[in-house]
Amino acid sequence: QVQLVESGGGSVQAGGSLRLSCAASGYTYSVYMGWFRQAPGKEREGVAAIYTVAGSTYYADSVKGRFTISRDSAKNTVYLQMNSLKPEDTAMYYCAANKYGGDWYVRGNYHAWGQGTQVTVSS
Repeated sequence: QVQLVESGGGSVQAGGSLRLSCAASGYTYSVYMGWFRQAPGKEREGVAAIYTVAGSTYYADSVKGRFTISRDSAKNTVYLQMNSLKPEDTAMYYCAANKYGGDWYVRGNYHAWGQGTQVTVSS
């Protein structure tokens, strides 16, 4: 069983940057590693994912060009670099592992989740 621990959240002003980290331990096999976010009163949505086999990356339209997902296999850690942050990026951000495949943005395809890290962007 995999355990995921996120870190790196915080409060920034619009236009600022943050880097989230997700450290995986235990049985770390996955097809995708993804980042999701959930704002108050909204559904949890996929933000970005990395296909661990080939290193391909995927992004939600709302973050393309601003966010970058990457992975350090030796450290079993996935990162989400977030630049040009906007108030609408404010949410709890969750790291997740997917061992089933399928569409990267589908929550149900992920079998393990971290506890989340809060990102708050002020205008």
